[in-house]
Amino acid sequence: MTVLLTGFEPFDGDTVNPSWEAVGLVPGVRAVQVPCVFGAAVERLREAVAEHDPRVVVCVGQAGGRADVTVERVAVNLDDARIPDNAGRQPIDEPVVRGGPAAYFATLPVKACVAAARAVGVPASVSQSAGTFVCNHLFYGLMHLIATERPDIRGGFVHVPFAPGQVADRAAPSMPPALVAEALTAIVTAASSMDGDLRLVGGSLH
Repeated sequence: MTVLLTGFEPFDGDTVNPSWEAVGLVPGVRAVQVPCVFGAAVERLREAVAEHDPRVVVCVGQAGGRADVTVERVAVNLDDARIPDNAGRQPIDEPVVRGGPAAYFATLPVKACVAAARAVGVPASVSQSAGTFVCNHLFYGLMHLIATERPDIRGGFVHVPFAPGQVADRAAPSMPPALVAEALTAIVTAASSMDGDLRLVGGSLH
């Protein structure tokens, strides 16, 4: 079974993006870097899907400030950028896909993926929001592609913390890319092998 992982290029002045650093360490997958640019990220994803014909696609992005690996549950049809992307674009209150559904759920077994990451010793949790920047844009674009053209693909999105030393604030949570890669390896194994999901607590109060 072919598995495609995507990671982002650095953005907002950083020289590294831990999502790409980790994706490159996962064995046995097709790894593709996508630009941190609205529109172009989805275009690169579509090219990669056409080239590799995967059955599982997991897009990975940086979520600075989060302390664990978070498997996203919902992609929303909204671009609302707090900062410009790498092409200087800063859409505000615009749809990812005009006329598309308000949201899509990931088709990964989200809770099983979280459990798999925890089983290899990596802190992980379910996330109910992928934000409104390019990560959510790509996540929604993936799920729209699956819903309208490629229902044979199982897909979703995973956010990862900063890499150690990436930011000046030493108190900011971080995780080594090698440890993130262990979590991603467990996640793609669960996504490739399970037909359903686990019935576990994964909700949040806020």
